[in-house]
Amino acid sequence: MTLLLGLDVGTTSIKAVVYERDGTAAGSASLPTPTYYPRPGWAYFRPDEIWETVVTAIRGALVTVSEPDRIASVAVAAVGEAGLLLDAAGAPTTEIIAWFDTRTRPQAEWLDQRIGKDELFARSGISLQPIFSLCKILWHRENEPEAWRRSARWLMLADYVAFRLCGVGATDLSLASRTLMLNLAGKRWDERTLGQAEIDSSLLAPLVPGGTAIGQITSDAAAETGLPTTAVVATGGHDHVCGALAAGVTRPGQMLNSLGTAEAVFFPMEAPLTDPAIGRQGYTQGAHVVGGGYYAFAGQYTSGASLAWLRDLLGTVDDPVAYEELVSGAARIPAGSLGVMFLPHLRLANPPYDDPRSRGALLGLTTHASRDVVTRAVIEGIALESRNTYEPLLSYPQVQAPDSVIAIGGGTKNALLMAIKASVTNLSHAIVDAEEATALGAALLGGLGAGVYANVDEAVTAMNYRHHRVDPTPADVPVYEEIYQQIYRRIYPTIAPLSQSISNRESGANSG
Repeated sequence: MTLLLGLDVGTTSIKAVVYERDGTAAGSASLPTPTYYPRPGWAYFRPDEIWETVVTAIRGALVTVSEPDRIASVAVAAVGEAGLLLDAAGAPTTEIIAWFDTRTRPQAEWLDQRIGKDELFARSGISLQPIFSLCKILWHRENEPEAWRRSARWLMLADYVAFRLCGVGATDLSLASRTLMLNLAGKRWDERTLGQAEIDSSLLAPLVPGGTAIGQITSDAAAETGLPTTAVVATGGHDHVCGALAAGVTRPGQMLNSLGTAEAVFFPMEAPLTDPAIGRQGYTQGAHVVGGGYYAFAGQYTSGASLAWLRDLLGTVDDPVAYEELVSGAARIPAGSLGVMFLPHLRLANPPYDDPRSRGALLGLTTHASRDVVTRAVIEGIALESRNTYEPLLSYPQVQAPDSVIAIGGGTKNALLMAIKASVTNLSHAIVDAEEATALGAALLGGLGAGVYANVDEAVTAMNYRHHRVDPTPADVPVYEEIYQQIYRRIYPTIAPLSQSISNRESGANSG
């Protein structure tokens, strides 16, 4: 009769789901993530608002739970690069810079000069990009000196929510993998990187594996949330990696496509990749939340965000266009979108290109490019970019080519996108029919921490969800193969110099 609570603090929404031991949802709630956009390239969250939204979501999820005292554990999944500084009493001293905020480009450039991209990759296993946590910490130090002087601890976003629940700060390895400060091979904070960046190691929380019990719900948190003080709080992890756990993607030879605002293509590995070329291509890797293994990430930063951008562009706040209307119109357009192409680089380039200055693009426009045509082009661009970002990884021996794909996340509800993805990759996609797979992965970690499951295999085997399969459309496969090989792969290399010039000009104008 045990219940598990999983929290998913995402880019777009904050979800709380209460699960039975077999993964069946007993109650859930979802609220928009309160986000501020003060200027182009900037985005942040307010810590107290994040906590208040989490509390409201938890209370909403408990409405249909008749016996909240049955909740044995709580764990949190969240976006991977965002975090905040706290003072010695545990009060926030800074806002939470959003993972996709790019104000930190100067800090990334400083790290490149100070340490070097290849050296940072050799230590951390990830490419040097402005989004990673170390760049955010350096930004706070340089731009908020008074807050910096009062700061005693850095917590990742998931860690902060767990801290508010139990009063204990800890960081799991999957989230530490997104900081640039983890020695990936040794699974410890890297003293050389911290020394060269002039960061005291005491600023960072203790490292523990995902699914480790770190405390119990405090009386204050219980009063706010309605959770029992007997519930164990366990370390969760990076949202995409938690989703991989829920989907059972834990072993080499499997491939997960996690589709949300951003998109991850996830390959489990037994050992980290060491070739510096991987870092130069913008790929990242890290420690899995369970089992002691590793993973490699391909993916894109604006998957669902590209469709959200188009929807906002075509509608208004008072009269938004329904997603269903956009997708149904796009489904009437033939494969290839009448020659219109979309490059989904709305925040920065995706692997295999390490280019924060890249820009998105629509090409091939004519007077026949109706709303439906452009919408289909955007959806096709998301699918084509997904293939373009993961195929180079398959050339490395540690990454095993899959014969099918397991897919999770809100993007899987877009049937047209999933059909196009299957045809673009010529791979069947098994969509996990689970209630919020990312939150479920967090709940499983909580269950491990509370001893509800003896081990990972028992947890995954206990899940009672189904898959539904999306196969390639035979007639569309050769159409997309020709588009991908002859056109799509050439778009970024062709327009990159122009995009970089535009970005440089814009950066200069903003700084002036």
